Amino acid sequence: MLSIPWNAFRTNKSILKELAQRLSFIVQARILTFFGHVSRRDNDYIERLVVQGRIEGTRSRGRSPMRWADQIKAAVAVPLHEYARKAAAREEWRRIVKRTTTLK
Repeated sequence: MLSIPWNAFRTNKSILKELAQRLSFIVQARILTFFGHVSRRDNDYIERLVVQGRIEGTRSRGRSPMRWADQIKAAVAVPLHEYARKAAAREEWRRIVKRTTTLK
């Protein structure tokens, strides 16, 4: 996956660290692209309601899990009502996803 030759004299820890960083960016990019895809659908689809956190009811006791909306807010760093509007513009959302998920 990283195209490292067998004779590169690298430790397993360094390779795993680089791989974990790259995989986290891949997962974050897929979450953001799926959110953009679902946000462009009509209001009455269940996927859109779930992703935007509009499901009614109470949670079970314990630590509150990380919600989709929390992950999007952390990645994009804009208010809640704005990232749903930005996802409606496909090209702009693609630029946002690319900017937030590139290796630094």
